[in-house]
Amino acid sequence: MKIIIRNLSRETTESQLKALFEQYGQVDSCDLILDKATGKSKGFGFAEMPKEKDARFAIKKLNNLTVNNCHIRVKIAENKK
Repeated sequence: MKIIIRNLSRETTESQLKALFEQYGQVDSCDLILDKATGKSKGFGFAEMPKEKDARFAIKKLNNLTVNNCHIRVKIAENKK
């Protein structure tokens, strides 16, 4: 299941993000979206978890959590059409 994480601090790293989700199960991938010009985080990213049950539990536990002084928003990523 693909998960979107928003309102991330610009200082949050991919490894920190992955560590948050690994507390709730296997993580296939974790990617921060970077600004092409500066190479810095745009403040959001995606995590991919293979087990839906683990992903839903991670979403429930991590949504509105404070990470690096920011209340992150976590939900199921919508498929692009």
